Amino acid sequence: MAFFDQDYREIITKAVIGKGRKFIRDTNTMTPPQRPTSILGCWIINHHYKAKLQCEDVVEIHGSYEVNIWFSYNHNTKTQVVTEKVEYTDEIPLSVRDEQSFGNETEVIAKVLQQPNCLECNITTEGHKIKVEVEREFLVEAVGETKLCVRIDPSCESCEDSWEWPVSDDELSSIEPKHKSKGHEERV
Repeated sequence: MAFFDQDYREIITKAVIGKGRKFIRDTNTMTPPQRPTSILGCWIINHHYKAKLQCEDVVEIHGSYEVNIWFSYNHNTKTQVVTEKVEYTDEIPLSVRDEQSFGNETEVIAKVLQQPNCLECNITTEGHKIKVEVEREFLVEAVGETKLCVRIDPSCESCEDSWEWPVSDDELSSIEPKHKSKGHEERV
């Protein structure tokens, strides 16, 4: 294709210029105030995160969530819920990347495909700690400027239409500058 070919145009636009996806599995260890006898339930709430482009090909996600564990202690005679905030940093490589992109202003969009979820919650062999296995998954997109090459159809007749339509004298004389609708009076 010639540089200034009459049948093609280069268009600069914002588009998704990179994509990445990552599944993460973490293990968190918590120490409750009492020695647990059994685990009665575990759930994760209050997930928050922010994403930023760390370098050209990696998105970094900083986030946190709260792990809530309901457990029994004192030989299953009492229960308690222990809560701990967990902070994490995930690096997600952009596996798909547009080589035509340029510019320094790249926006990052991060979507949670799998919210942090408890897979397993067990009392450790030492007996005084609780181990929680958590999974999460993210999809990230980098949005920036890129070039598109578009073929022009020279036989397109609609491209020859003029945007300027003349207004006739009859049309101009029929325009009423102060139009009154029925049921409404003009106040002076």
